[in-house]
Amino acid sequence: MKRKQFSEEQIIGILKEAEAGAVVTDLCRKHGMSSATYYAWKAKYGGLEVSDAKRLRALEEENARLKRLLADTMLDNAGLKDLLAKKW
Repeated sequence: MKRKQFSEEQIIGILKEAEAGAVVTDLCRKHGMSSATYYAWKAKYGGLEVSDAKRLRALEEENARLKRLLADTMLDNAGLKDLLAKKW
């Protein structure tokens, strides 16, 4: 997987430049990215401030952690059910 080239703060800064009136194609050329990347960022980070983006990242990390925890618990539960089924 490719390493991220831009931080969330930089992404929000680029989006703010576009909101200020910069032409999207010129902005993409200046920062070395595609217009598709710009519009994907706009869909994800549009209207966010830096603090909101940090909070979003923290929530995404917590959500991933909780999903892993749930999957582990469900796996343990399934193993115990199989063990009880074999015993009876």
